[in-house]
Amino acid sequence: MNERKKQLEFLDWEFGIFFHFGIRSFYPGHKDWDGLDMPPEKFNPEELDCEQWIRVAKSAGATYAILTCKHHDGFALWPSKYSRYSVANTPWKNGRGDVVREFTNACRKYGLKVGLYYSPAQWGKYAIPFSTGKEYDDYFIGQIGELLTNYGKIDYLWFDGCGSEGHEYDRARIVSEISRMQPEILTFCDPEWTPGVRWIGNEDGYASLDNPLVVSSVDFSELATEEQRLDKAVFLPSECDCRIRDTWFYDDNENTIKSLDELFGMYEMSVGHGSNFLLDIGPDYRGLLPEADVARVLELGDKIRRSFSVPLNYTEPSKCGDTYTIVHKELDREDWKIPEKSRLSNCLVIKEDLTNAQSVTSFRIYGYLPTYQKKKVLLFEGHTVGHKVICRFGAIRSSKFEVEVTGHNGPYSLTEIKAFYIE
Repeated sequence: MNERKKQLEFLDWEFGIFFHFGIRSFYPGHKDWDGLDMPPEKFNPEELDCEQWIRVAKSAGATYAILTCKHHDGFALWPSKYSRYSVANTPWKNGRGDVVREFTNACRKYGLKVGLYYSPAQWGKYAIPFSTGKEYDDYFIGQIGELLTNYGKIDYLWFDGCGSEGHEYDRARIVSEISRMQPEILTFCDPEWTPGVRWIGNEDGYASLDNPLVVSSVDFSELATEEQRLDKAVFLPSECDCRIRDTWFYDDNENTIKSLDELFGMYEMSVGHGSNFLLDIGPDYRGLLPEADVARVLELGDKIRRSFSVPLNYTEPSKCGDTYTIVHKELDREDWKIPEKSRLSNCLVIKEDLTNAQSVTSFRIYGYLPTYQKKKVLLFEGHTVGHKVICRFGAIRSSKFEVEVTGHNGPYSLTEIKAFYIE
């Protein structure tokens, strides 16, 4: 499959759920890189139910899911022959369990895209020593090979570069092997390896209102001190990863679950700024999603559906020069001047045709007034459009809206303009 086609399909996924689960789920209070021992004997999720995870994700409106198959601590959620620090050496199912298998099966049962996370870093007493860089790469390719050849089609491979800055990987060899094993896979990784998906540069869930798809520099690692300059500008859609609590893995911190308003704002400023929204929930030591987290993410899914499922009663956009117009279909009714809540709007959602490239660099939204219908007011000034931009403004009973493209760097087309009222 053409790489650009895969990237554009990725933007259509929009909303994914990240599942951080592993040995850390059984050691509350442990942090990344703290060096504290986490013996495998404690890993025993007696009620593990990956189908519960995926049912919740699907009910919330997610279209893809990602599992942390191996995090920085090195613990493998599948019986890897490359490490003794895995589920094969735990009490869970007498060492015969495989979380990756159960996760991938659940995704396919409920129709979600399958994403696997892999961190090449490792630390602590269970780390495997390597005498040469090639040995490290061999180990890397071997473990990745297990994930990419034993579990059917994998849609998305998510590499975490944090903590591996000190090793120079044989990128060409690794990328070649991944492509051989999964020709249609999309990768989240350092773009110097292969173009795929880029990190937005924070783990708070927000993208800038100015969010170009073609970039010449990127943030990739939380430990990096400056942006990484690329050899040339590259088409790279972005993803906003974030947490429902203040930790990635389950911990005793239910009081840190984000409010519905905050999560919805993250959605508006990730998907609504042309990126994907990847929200993490950590399954607990039972192997289940905690009840409070489930309730909150289902609330979020319900609010997204209520807000954006049914657009208001406006025409399809008509274009004249650089201006697109939508008109309220009830404008000629005698009761138009009588205020009705059903005619209020406070949001436009705009989409751009990305078949060739992202072109729009700035635009303005005008709303025509309900009584002085020949007069308009400026409601919003934006930058890039891309896959989707959600534009919020004060509530108005507008007879029509105009979207004026004020800047672009090539031919462009806005494919969709819809009005909504968000409570």
